[in-house]
Amino acid sequence: MIAFIIRRLLAMIPLLFIVSVITFFIIQLPPGDFFDTMQAEIAQNGSSQDAQTFQILRVRYGLDQPIWVQYLRWVQGWPEGDFGWSMAWSAPVWPLVRDRLLYTVVLGAFSLLITVTYAIPVGIYSSTHQYSLGDNAFSLLGFIGLSLPGFLLALFWMFVGALVLRINVGGVMSAEFSNAPLSWAKLVDLWNHFWPPAVILGLSSTAQMQRIMRSSMLDVLNQQFITTARAKGLKESRVINQYGVRVAINPLISVLALEIPKIISESALVGIVMSLPTTGPLFLRALQTQDMYLAGTFLLFMTFLLMLSNLLADVVLAWVDPRIVYE
Repeated sequence: MIAFIIRRLLAMIPLLFIVSVITFFIIQLPPGDFFDTMQAEIAQNGSSQDAQTFQILRVRYGLDQPIWVQYLRWVQGWPEGDFGWSMAWSAPVWPLVRDRLLYTVVLGAFSLLITVTYAIPVGIYSSTHQYSLGDNAFSLLGFIGLSLPGFLLALFWMFVGALVLRINVGGVMSAEFSNAPLSWAKLVDLWNHFWPPAVILGLSSTAQMQRIMRSSMLDVLNQQFITTARAKGLKESRVINQYGVRVAINPLISVLALEIPKIISESALVGIVMSLPTTGPLFLRALQTQDMYLAGTFLLFMTFLLMLSNLLADVVLAWVDPRIVYE
């Protein structure tokens, strides 16, 4: 297993370089550059700026160089943790990406925890009570959650919280706690602002996961080893939980790895609606302004998270099901 993990980690290195090349050149496809976008925004506001000033800035930031030279300047700083300079924010890229990426990962991990905590028992119940009233009710709730986009649920929560419940919604914390020292009241306020977006992000995944768990359990419960376990006189709860779930959970684990990029992309719109420091608002701004180093670094780390989640899924699968062996 250790050798398998090491091989997978080493294989990520060339793949990340390939992704970085593709994303960097795709970002450069639109005509113009960051300063062309800035010049157009200044003109829309009724102001003007000397074109020579923008040309001096292009030379300063190396935008007058060929694309491959700009790419090499970006890559050569990676070993030192330098991912370039954000022209839109006049700051190094890595601190901007790090803070928002950390919040997005924590938010996504909690939403996945909500998904697993809900989807597994509901899937087990639905499979063991097929076509019952409870099964139909959970299926209806699942389809509703699957059909509603996350940004719409975020807008609904903002409306209900602000106008109906009269509570502070949106953002990371209330304004009165932003500069206050750490206290129990501040932690409670942070939690009250944290769990709604986590639940919203987990709803669509939860609906899909419960259907996958239900379908997988129905297939497993009809297999011969389940019939043998029942014939031996084992308790039904032991047959279901110890024998059935252990096999039926494999597809769920595999699909959960693919939910990581979905949650990250969904958090973009939810973050914009709820004013959250996720990767979405900053990444969107980087694409709009053609801030290539910032946008490219975001895409690079999102790719790394996807590959890492797939690796973790393979490891968890081998731990859950001893029949799976990686050579």
